[in-house]
Amino acid sequence: MDLLNLDLPGIPKLASGKVREIFDLGEHLLLVATDRISAFDCILPDPIPGKGGVLTRLSSFWFRKFDFVENHMVTMDPARFPETLAPFKEQLCGRSMVVRKATPLPVECVVRGYLAGSGWKEYQQSRSICGIRLPDGLRQAEKLPEPIFTPSTKAVSGHDMNISWEECRNLVGTSVAEEVRALSLRIYEAGRAFAETRGILVADTKFEFGILDGRVILIDECLTPDSSRFWPADLHQIGISPPSFDKQFVRDYLETLDWDKTPPAPRLPDSVIHNTSLKYLEAVSRLGA
Repeated sequence: MDLLNLDLPGIPKLASGKVREIFDLGEHLLLVATDRISAFDCILPDPIPGKGGVLTRLSSFWFRKFDFVENHMVTMDPARFPETLAPFKEQLCGRSMVVRKATPLPVECVVRGYLAGSGWKEYQQSRSICGIRLPDGLRQAEKLPEPIFTPSTKAVSGHDMNISWEECRNLVGTSVAEEVRALSLRIYEAGRAFAETRGILVADTKFEFGILDGRVILIDECLTPDSSRFWPADLHQIGISPPSFDKQFVRDYLETLDWDKTPPAPRLPDSVIHNTSLKYLEAVSRLGA
């Protein structure tokens, strides 16, 4: 069953994000991953079948794998959900997660391991990304000498904006900024190493962190096709935008249109919807989540 929007009568909804619906369960939150897809920070009108389940399964998979960083997950097992959610079991099964409440930090923690997307565009202009100087002569989709941390703002609506390390420190404080930078790089390296054993290159990704009882914890999602660029290792070529297991397929289609990347977003052809769904499902299958 495709899901674009969700209300749970009697359960307070706190927010609707680009993809997730967030409900208040009292001590905890309920995150429901819909099948919505966003591109260029705009929500598209068409659902991607199976997408919400892929995001939830992959996030749960990585949360359990990375025992070196505390995360917000309590359970994605409907049998362990509060009794108040029992009437909605069919809608929630496979796409929902009960999580601990944390105060989100106002930054996106982006890690780049390859030259792609907005990073590639910025590099062409300045030979740097977010103020980080890079060697001359790098090409599109080339592996960087080492992964770099390039934070951005976290926009409720509209476009996230890249920020400098100094701006990141000003937003969250030096100690927290250094902790999330170190954690982001460590999670990325661990995820990239595992994904490579499954034939996937993680070109870049973004993490979100929150504060719970004074501690920094990993929240939201982790290394999914929504938050990352996943490239098939056997098709990776330097100098071109590689095929991918994520929404880059949708972005590439949208780039062919005469659209200014502001709402309302255009409808997607059936072929783009179908192929995007297959790419998400292949990613979760390859990773064994």
